[in-house]
Amino acid sequence: MMEGKLHYLVTGTAGFIGFHLVRRLLAGGHTVTGIDQINDYYDPGLKYARLAETGIRREAVRPGREVVSDLYPGYSFYRIDLEDREALLGVFEEKKPDIVVNLAAQAGVRYSLTHPYTYLDSNILGFMNILEACRAHPVRHLVYASSSSVYGLNRKMPFSVHEAADHPVSLYAVTKKSNEMMAHSYSHLFGIPTTGLRFFTVYGPWGRPDMALFLFTERILAGRPIDVYNHGDMQRDFTYVDDIVEGVAAVSLLPPEGEPRWRGEAPDPALSSAPYRLLNIGNSRPVQLMDFIRALEQALGKKALLNKMPMQAGDVPATWADVSDLTQLTGYRPSTDVETGIERFVEWYKEYYGR
Repeated sequence: MMEGKLHYLVTGTAGFIGFHLVRRLLAGGHTVTGIDQINDYYDPGLKYARLAETGIRREAVRPGREVVSDLYPGYSFYRIDLEDREALLGVFEEKKPDIVVNLAAQAGVRYSLTHPYTYLDSNILGFMNILEACRAHPVRHLVYASSSSVYGLNRKMPFSVHEAADHPVSLYAVTKKSNEMMAHSYSHLFGIPTTGLRFFTVYGPWGRPDMALFLFTERILAGRPIDVYNHGDMQRDFTYVDDIVEGVAAVSLLPPEGEPRWRGEAPDPALSSAPYRLLNIGNSRPVQLMDFIRALEQALGKKALLNKMPMQAGDVPATWADVSDLTQLTGYRPSTDVETGIERFVEWYKEYYGR
């Protein structure tokens, strides 16, 4: 386990999870270099507002230019596209991070149905550049975001990283599965310690506007119907963002060393003889969608109008994470129930939007 104050390079720091992780790492006394391209997939104003909470002023942000936080001396930020290999290599060369946490990616299952090339550019080429930067400027650990979506057509619950996940149902999931395989090749060839984290439905304050909780809250307050897919017969392993970042921070200090008992005759997809691992990170307590909606109605003090619809292409009826490996490794135990998490989100939403 790594100890002491470390230098983290975190990508996606204007994003939902990246923003929370930066604050968690800075509170722990670490130095952080943040990177984000600040695209317009959703409201850039929300992304700049997150940056402002960490002392990065919008008017100071310029492409490729370092901005030092007004609030945290140990935090600096670059607006860089991960597809810009030279710019990315320049940051690695200058900052020489100990640990890299790659959270930057084009998110969204449904968006990948209409904008497929965006996912190839951001999630494949961008991640390739991260791997090459870690090769050129060796790091002690690369942690990267995968997704529960890689399980695709799998129905054996809870989802386990030790089971094959070879039947994705969206291009987004394909890119995340590809990231895992790319990481393994670099762990095997160049000894880069890599950990892929399969995130399960993260929610909380400062969340993404394209996610269900954000959309439901906006529409319920406006008196508009909410779209409820598969007629409400869905389960999700909703995981509060504070629990997520505690898990990410803990994992980052524990780079894999390779499993000497791993055998190619019966390969475990979550491990390798190389310094490589995959972990689920979720709440491990799936919630029925209708129960989630009822908790939101309670927090808002207002009933929802339901527009029940069929299952959407690329979606799955249920997710449920087996997090036993993560618990054994770090002691990870999510502590935030859905009712509490939703209340905190609603409090933030009303304050941020003045409603």
